[in-house]
Amino acid sequence: MLLVYTQKCTPRIDYVFKHICTRILGVKVDFTATIETFIAHTGPKMSYGKQPIGNELFVQSAGLLQQQGVESIEIHVKDWEGVKAFFSVGEKSVLPFDIFAAGFFLLSRYEEYLPQVKDEWGRYPAQESIGFKEEFLEWPVIDIWAQRLKNVLLQQFPDMIFSPYHYTEHHVVNARVPYQYANRGMFRSVIGYASDLWRLRIAPLYRRTQVLFNLRNDAFDTFHFIINSVKDSKRSLAFFFLLGESNLFNESIDTKRQRFRSLIKYVADYKEVGLLFSYDTLSDYERMKQQKRTMEAITNRQIVATMNDHYAVTLPEVYRNLIELEVSRDYTMVYPETPGFRAGTCTPFLFYDLDYEIKTPLIIQPIAATTKAFETMKLSEIEPYLKRLQNRVMEVQGTFTVIFSNTNFAANASSFWRRFFQQSYSA
Repeated sequence: MLLVYTQKCTPRIDYVFKHICTRILGVKVDFTATIETFIAHTGPKMSYGKQPIGNELFVQSAGLLQQQGVESIEIHVKDWEGVKAFFSVGEKSVLPFDIFAAGFFLLSRYEEYLPQVKDEWGRYPAQESIGFKEEFLEWPVIDIWAQRLKNVLLQQFPDMIFSPYHYTEHHVVNARVPYQYANRGMFRSVIGYASDLWRLRIAPLYRRTQVLFNLRNDAFDTFHFIINSVKDSKRSLAFFFLLGESNLFNESIDTKRQRFRSLIKYVADYKEVGLLFSYDTLSDYERMKQQKRTMEAITNRQIVATMNDHYAVTLPEVYRNLIELEVSRDYTMVYPETPGFRAGTCTPFLFYDLDYEIKTPLIIQPIAATTKAFETMKLSEIEPYLKRLQNRVMEVQGTFTVIFSNTNFAANASSFWRRFFQQSYSA
C-alpha cells in the first residue's frame, strides 16, 4: 500500500490517485492528513501538496485538485523527456509536473465543460482539444506518466510491489447498419429502387433484387465471418446494435422484424452484445430506458455496455442517464474521425462528474481509433499507424481498442480490415 499525505483528501485527489496508482500501476493507495500517522508509516509513502513536510518523497500540487467547479485555465504544455506534460511545478517535487492534476484534467474531460464550438452532431471536435493542438493525442500520456512515477517510487522503495493490468485487446463492432438491402421494409425498399432507377445505377439495382429474393447474401451481413474469426479466441469483443431509427433514411432498417432479432440472439450466443442508443434519444431518459428494456428482452440478459450513435457525448447529462439506467460500461469516448486517446489514457477509467464533484461507477472504455478515422488514408499507411498506436499501448500494459464496423468486412470492401481483425483474434 502507498500512503499519501495531503492536508485534505478531496474527491478529485481520491479519484485521480486511484486511477494512476491503483488502476494503472496496481498499487493500493490510502490517504492521511495526520502528520504523525504519515511519519509512523514504515511502508511506501509520499506527500502531495504545496510544500513538503521534510525530506520525504514529495509531489508538488498545481492546485487543480483542491478546487471545485470549472473555470478557464491557461495551460502550458512542455516536453518531458520525449513526452508532453503540463502543470509544471517547482524543483522540490520529485516530478517536474503535477501528473495528478494533468491526469485529472484529461480524465474528467475538463476542457469539454468549457465554452466550445461543436460540430453538426453537437460533438466536441478533436481539433478543439489540447491533445490535438499540442500533438500528444496519439499517446496514452497518463499511462506513460504513471510509469515514470513507478520508477521514482522504486528508486525510493526498491521492495515495492506493483500488480498492473496486463496488455489486452478489446475490440468493438459498431453494427448500426447490419444490412445493406435486407430488412428495410416495403416502403424503404421501394424508395431504394426508385433512387437506383432515377440515377441509372444498374449494378446496385441488380444486387438489391438478388438480396431481396434471397439469391445472394446481403453484403453488410458479415456476422458469420466475424463470429467464426473470434469464437475460439479468449480476447473480448463487443457488438453494438441500434434499435431506434437512424438519422439517415437510407440507413434505417426495420428493427422489429424477426430476422434482425434473430441476428442479435445469434451474436449474443458467442460474444457480448451492447446497445447503440439512437441519436435522438440521448436527451430523453424514458426513451433510452425503453430501448434498453427492448434489447434486454431480445438477448434475455441485462445490458451493461452501451454506445451512443454518432459517438455523441454531451457531458455530463448523457452519462448521468447511463448511470441511472445501471449501465456499467460506455464505449463512446472517442473522436470518430481522429485516431488517439481522447481522455489521455489507455486504461479503463471511471467517469467523474465535475458538476457534482463525485466519482461515479460508470466505466469509460478508452478507444484508440475507429476504422472511420482511416477512410482518407492510403492503405499502405494504415497498418504502420495502427502498429504505432498498438505498440504505445503495449509499452504501458494498457487496453487496445479499435471500433470496427460490420461493413468493413463486406466482400466489396478492402481486405485489409478482414486481415487485421483476424490477426487480432488469432493471437
